[in-house]
Amino acid sequence: MAAMKPRTGDGPLEVVEESRSIIMRVPLEGGGRLVVEISSDEAKELREALSGVIKG
Repeated sequence: MAAMKPRTGDGPLEVVEESRSIIMRVPLEGGGRLVVEISSDEAKELREALSGVIKG
């Protein structure tokens, strides 16, 4: 039986470019990480969407 390890979201938000896509790893409050693979065009759309709600 494998050892049970607590799942933590420790670590910073991480974004890396791999070949033709962008990989974004987001730590989650309840533990674990959300891993999203997006294209360059999708990243631009995400930036525009976030700029509409970020103050300052």
